[in-house]
Amino acid sequence: MAAVCGCNREQKVRIGVVPKGTNHIYWQTVHAGSLKAAQEFGASIDWNAPALETDSSRQIEIVDAMINKQVAGLVLAPIDRKALVKPVERAAMASIPVAIFDSGIDTNKRVSYVATDNREGGRMAARRLYEVLGGKGKVGVIGFMPGSGATMDREQGFIDEIAKYPGMQMVGMQFGMADRARALAGAENMMTAHKDLAGLFADNESSSDGAVQALKQRNAKHIKLVAFDATEKLVRDLEEGWIDALVVQNPFKMGYEATKAVLTKLRGGIPPAVVDSGATLVKASDLKRPETKELLFPDIKQYLDLNSNAVAH
Repeated sequence: MAAVCGCNREQKVRIGVVPKGTNHIYWQTVHAGSLKAAQEFGASIDWNAPALETDSSRQIEIVDAMINKQVAGLVLAPIDRKALVKPVERAAMASIPVAIFDSGIDTNKRVSYVATDNREGGRMAARRLYEVLGGKGKVGVIGFMPGSGATMDREQGFIDEIAKYPGMQMVGMQFGMADRARALAGAENMMTAHKDLAGLFADNESSSDGAVQALKQRNAKHIKLVAFDATEKLVRDLEEGWIDALVVQNPFKMGYEATKAVLTKLRGGIPPAVVDSGATLVKASDLKRPETKELLFPDIKQYLDLNSNAVAH
């Protein structure tokens, strides 16, 4: 009987899930969503990612290794939309279906793309700054890194929207490169160069953390910050007025839908080509709403605890 059970476990369909990183709560929530989909389909997850969210070379190595060990499918958040093209196309040639999530990639060799409408997320942040600043003021962006599809789209959406408002002036962009200290320094530099800076848009979790710290160091609550992503710390900063609003994604849905797309394909189904996982602007006044609490703090422990053997390795 033990031998039979072991054999059944061996035959479980294995899906490789490769996010950009594993440290941030955002990726842990993606992980939980992937595990939920795998449970529903009776599959297992191989979860692995680079130590640094900027390390596209390491991500390529991880994807290649998963292809070599013949995972049934791949779920990938590409660090760089160009650098990851060859590994994805190699997977497709090996008849391994690939779902792309979080960030775009410059190839159509995918079965589904699951992501926030990142340009709209950037436009959403610009509209909020326009509103809270009364339609006038200098604003800047604390970005992630050049080459990252998702954040580049957010930045472009923000810039395009700000350009519509004559009273608003875009004065610069600094990249944090997934490093809170660099994001902090970038925000500091912008405040030093523009004494009358009125607003900031930080377009990912690490940039948001760095920008908040810069504002705190200068006691600059008058500079309105719209931040992207949500952690317990960023939500506290929103409650305390250091952040004006958060643009919140749904990483649980992202992980779930991307993994489900690959498993649907493997079962002979046709997954949706594109899934918009949604973005919501959250202000301090929204935090007591049940739907906001569920969005900000989904119950991920039930999946991660039950599947501790699937944690990044």
